[in-house]
Amino acid sequence: MEQICQLREAILACEGHALVLGGPGSGKTTIALRKAVKRIKEGMAPGRSALFLSFSRAAVSRIADAAKLEANKGERSQLSIQTFHSFFWEILKTHAYLLGAPRKLSILLPQDEKALSGGIVEEDEGWAHWVTERERLFMQDGRIAFDLFAPNAARLLATSSYLLRSIGQRYPIVIVDEAQDTGQHAWRCMEMLAPYTQIICLADLDQQIFDYLPGVGPERVDAIRRALQPMEVDFGTQNHRSPDSEILTFGNDILSGVARGAPYRGVSALQYRPENPPPNWNHLLRRALREVIQAIKAATDRPIETIAVLVPNNRSALKMSNALNALGSNEGKTVKHKLLFDEAQALLSARLAAFLLEPKAPANTESDLATCLELIAAAKRSTGKGHTVVAKLFEQAGKIRSGKALTVNIAKAIRALFVHLRSYGFSGDPSKDWISVKQALRNSGQAELESVASQLDFLVAFQRGSRISASLAAEWLRDGAYTNARAALDLALAQEQIVDGAEPPTGLLVMNFHKAKGKQFDGVIVVREARRTDAGVDSSFIWRGDGPPYPKSRKVLRVGVTRARTQAIILDPLWPVCPLLKGHKLSNSGPKG
Repeated sequence: MEQICQLREAILACEGHALVLGGPGSGKTTIALRKAVKRIKEGMAPGRSALFLSFSRAAVSRIADAAKLEANKGERSQLSIQTFHSFFWEILKTHAYLLGAPRKLSILLPQDEKALSGGIVEEDEGWAHWVTERERLFMQDGRIAFDLFAPNAARLLATSSYLLRSIGQRYPIVIVDEAQDTGQHAWRCMEMLAPYTQIICLADLDQQIFDYLPGVGPERVDAIRRALQPMEVDFGTQNHRSPDSEILTFGNDILSGVARGAPYRGVSALQYRPENPPPNWNHLLRRALREVIQAIKAATDRPIETIAVLVPNNRSALKMSNALNALGSNEGKTVKHKLLFDEAQALLSARLAAFLLEPKAPANTESDLATCLELIAAAKRSTGKGHTVVAKLFEQAGKIRSGKALTVNIAKAIRALFVHLRSYGFSGDPSKDWISVKQALRNSGQAELESVASQLDFLVAFQRGSRISASLAAEWLRDGAYTNARAALDLALAQEQIVDGAEPPTGLLVMNFHKAKGKQFDGVIVVREARRTDAGVDSSFIWRGDGPPYPKSRKVLRVGVTRARTQAIILDPLWPVCPLLKGHKLSNSGPKG
């Protein structure tokens, strides 16, 4: 303990760059915040701030929450806690014209990028063409995709020493959270800023799970050492997140492949039979949830704020969410939760719902019908699937705009929807009116519109925060109608994703391991499935292409388990045996089907 105190004091006293290493919950964030507050107390001029950069809005929210314990209100006013995207956007929206882009920029939101590109990914044929088109959208139209933030910020800083100096003056200290996962362009920006500001990097070498992304690799920390020549301290595996459990010990044993042969305090397993028919996930999740809650209450007096169900991929996340919604089950009422997943289709479906909130004159019915068809097509195209359906929808919209009257079922259903919503009339309460639109879509009797309603169920738009509701309410207060509902929705989503930190996650959440990175929960339920392939049955904890000793799979599982403060429970099929868990003894409740 004395040695750790000395390390903390060394960081606080450091006047140059620093690299702080340590495992989950080791106190890296806390000491970095104290360092920032110390710099502020020493006399930071008005208009200047200590900058704290992290990758996710959830991490930003967690850091902001921790700052309330380390700094008073006045000191927090000089703490700028941002995502990298927010920081880069701040630079680009003011200075991107120096690169030849239009002076006025707008953000090409991820859902719109997927709609424009047809959901293409880097491995697909035609990716090079999309990269060229994406650059054209930026340079000619001023629409910039998230993936272009970092490279263009780096280009901009490389062209302007004045801009580098001014940023260094504005932020005399910059703290880089999760530095081991910094991509090449984001790191290049930090490297160029280093002569003008003090940089503190926080890193956990065993938690690098974004090395599948371009420019992210195990050499990042070595690059930090070479570029900054920092004072380096290592907090090791000291654990403040779950100090009264052996969750981190279990995670570290998973990572190293060591099986100690004895149970771990705070880690348990609930076994089930994976044979056909498929497991009753509704029953299993409810049982696991009860056991996690009981274990947390037995271990601590703290109120339970968050529990997460963690799975390897989005498909499994949706499966677990459907189970908690009691879809196709006689188990009982829905278990309230939030699903975190790839939201492109849901957000584009939300744009259709927003359009339906906008005032509609009967004289514009055919034009509005064409717009609806185009919005449905854009949402479908974002998935990269259903090309024939997408083409047909765009074709139908084009015919309508050319003056042809269509009598196909979807056109009839949308016209009827317009009539229903006009006769219904909206209340001015955005949440109620949104639900009314969703219900009208669901009751339309037309498959494409019912599908939109289902997407809105997944989004649960008004649980994303109050900004969307506030934006729509402002429209109503101004005009007595949702005049520009789509624009209000887009602005709210852009601000939520770029400008602001997210609200701290609360309640029950379902997500994949990668979305859990940077978050922490009172308890986690980690779901392992028996994954059937052409070669047989394997463990869903093993990533495809990851061979023995499974280094990537071990890192990912460690991240998932160590998100828990008090209790982690693994839903574990009796077969196949998972090589990551082989030899580990976990307290369990026996087979449950």
